[in-house]
Amino acid sequence: MSKLFKRGYLALILLFLYVPIIVLIVQSFNAGISRAKWEGFSLKWYIDLFNSPAIMNALYITVTIALLAAAIATVLGTMAAIGIHAMQKRSQGLMMTLTNIPMTMPDIVTGISLMLLFIFSRVSRGYITMLLAHVTFNIPYVILSVMPRLKQMNKFSYEAALDLGATPGYALRKVVLPFVMPGVITGALLSFTLSLDDFTISYFTTSPLIQNLSTLIYSEARKGIKPTMNALSALMFVALLVLLLLVNHRANLSQEKK
Repeated sequence: MSKLFKRGYLALILLFLYVPIIVLIVQSFNAGISRAKWEGFSLKWYIDLFNSPAIMNALYITVTIALLAAAIATVLGTMAAIGIHAMQKRSQGLMMTLTNIPMTMPDIVTGISLMLLFIFSRVSRGYITMLLAHVTFNIPYVILSVMPRLKQMNKFSYEAALDLGATPGYALRKVVLPFVMPGVITGALLSFTLSLDDFTISYFTTSPLIQNLSTLIYSEARKGIKPTMNALSALMFVALLVLLLLVNHRANLSQEKK
């Protein structure tokens, strides 16, 4: 009876979470405009989606922002993690606390604070400011992904490489980076996923002329949901699901190697 209750409870939660998404995906193949009536299977809305200049431009901005933000945040986050790991325990704990604060704050706080910073600095909001905002909130996640690998590494490996005649840069490339690379890749994938899915911070740090997919969907939803938005949301869900599965797979591999 206890197992039956647990399974039923789990099934109820999964239904509550995923039935709306399944309905949305099914509706994206509905030939008609009405969401209350099935009028036949069609790929019409997907064709309209890829023929829409506004959506294609938003897709370009979303993907390029996500790729650039993930790349920059991965480099900066990895360097920061290595620097923090080299600190004394007290300083390391303080820095990790400061690093974790942005991840615990609501996105709206981060978005508004960055918006006020750009306004105070008299920087016009647009593509660059959105990119900087995405890099900012991605860096802590990269640090969080790389730090466990650094803590697992033998602290004498780097020093041994130096004693054998390697330069600090060579030892970093050949000893430290290969060991922490699983964490670096996980951080990069996580950064790309978070950037691809972000709405709140993007909304506050860009202008109405520069929109990614999340802000475009929000602006279109205020006018009324079009069937093309169902198709777009379905594709975004599938893309994010694949990326999250990759991130979880790499995390599981890292756990097995411990």
